[in-house]
Amino acid sequence: MTNRRDETGRRSAPSGGSAAANAASVGAMSGEGPPRAANSAPSGGSAAANAASVGALSPPQFASDNNAGICPEAWRALEAANAGHAPGYGADEWTRAASAAIERAFETACEVFFVFNGTAANSLALAAICRSTDAIVCHAMAHINVDECGAPGFMSGGAKLLTLEAPHAKLTPEAVIAAAITPHDEHSSRPRALALTQATELGTVYTPAEIAALCEAAHARRMLVQMDGARFANAVAFLGCAPADLTWRAGVDVLCLGGTKNGLPGGEAIVFFDRDLADEFARRRKQAGQLASKMRFLAAPWLGVLEDGAWLRHAAHANAMAQRLARGLEAIPQARLLAPVEANGVFVDLPKHAIDALHADGWHFYAFVGDTGVRLMCAWDTPADAVDRLLADLRAALARPPGARVPA
Repeated sequence: MTNRRDETGRRSAPSGGSAAANAASVGAMSGEGPPRAANSAPSGGSAAANAASVGALSPPQFASDNNAGICPEAWRALEAANAGHAPGYGADEWTRAASAAIERAFETACEVFFVFNGTAANSLALAAICRSTDAIVCHAMAHINVDECGAPGFMSGGAKLLTLEAPHAKLTPEAVIAAAITPHDEHSSRPRALALTQATELGTVYTPAEIAALCEAAHARRMLVQMDGARFANAVAFLGCAPADLTWRAGVDVLCLGGTKNGLPGGEAIVFFDRDLADEFARRRKQAGQLASKMRFLAAPWLGVLEDGAWLRHAAHANAMAQRLARGLEAIPQARLLAPVEANGVFVDLPKHAIDALHADGWHFYAFVGDTGVRLMCAWDTPADAVDRLLADLRAALARPPGARVPA
C-alpha cells in the first residue's frame, strides 16, 4: 500500500446568510458589543491579480478532500469571530458555544478540546488512555500507523501499535480478541486501546452494531476505544443515523471529530464521552503545543457548520459525488472497484497507462494500493461536472493503445 501526502490548495469562500447572524449573537454574548464586519481585502492592484492567478491554478481535483476550500458557513462564522477582542486560550464565548453545539449534536454531556489537526487529535487522545508501556490495537491501514510519523508512540511516551489485517480496512471482534493478549508478561506491551477509523481508510463505514460489537470485545478485555473520525460526518450521512449511535451509545470512549476534510479551515475536536478520561487533558494539550491562544478561530467554524446541520449536508454532497463517480467507473470494464463506496472516497484499480494519461491531462490523485490502486476523493464542493469530466478523460485514455501519444 502506498499513501501519498496531500497537496495544498486554496480558494475563497462566499459570505452572508443566517449563520453569520447567529454567529454575531455569540460575539454579543462576550460583552464586546455587536461584532463589526471584518475589514475586507483591498480590491484591484497587484495583490488581487496575484491572488487571482493562484486561484486559476486550482480547479476541482480528486487528490484529497483536504484540498477543498472553506465552506460558506464556516467562513461566515470565522469572519464574525474576527470582530473585536475576545479572551484567549478557549475562555471565549465562541469556544463555549461550539463545545455546547457538539454536545447537542451528540445528545450528551462530554468534554471537548479543540486542536489544530488530526494527527494531534489522534495521538493526544490515545496518549490520554494509554500508558507508555501499553499497546494500541488498530488496522494496518490506519492513519495512526501509516501517516502520523510515529506520533501516537511519541505523544504517549512509548505505546506501540499492534496492527491487524482485515478486509476493506474494517476490524472484526474476532481479530481484536486474538490480538488483545499479553504474551510475555512484563516483557511485552499490554493492549490497552482499540483505535477505530470511521469512515475507514478505504472509504467503508462501520454500522452501529459493528461498532458496538467491537467496543464490547475491547471493554471486556479492559481496553478503551478511540475513534479517528476524520470523515465521521461522511459515515453519519451515509448511514442516516444519529451521531450518538456511532459513538457513545455503541461504547466509544473518545472521538477525534474531524472538520478539516468537511469544509473547515482547520481544527479538530477531541470529544471525551467518558469525561473522567479527560482529567488533566488540558495540560496534555498545552504541553503538546496544541492550545491555541486565539482559540475562537478554531472553534467558531465548528459553530457555523453545526448550528443548522451544514456539516452533514456537505458530507452528504461529497458522498453523492463519490457515488456518481463509482457508477461511472462500474460502467468501464477496465476499472475495478477495490472496496464498497460508502463515504466520499472511491478506490479503484486502473491500467497504468490510463493513470499516466490522466495525470498528463492535469488530474491530481494518488496511488493508494500498490501502483495501480488509486484513491479518488470527493469533497464538500466537488461539482458533478468535474466527476463527469474525469470519467470522460478516463474513457478517452482507455480508448488509446498503451504508449500512444496524447492528442494535443
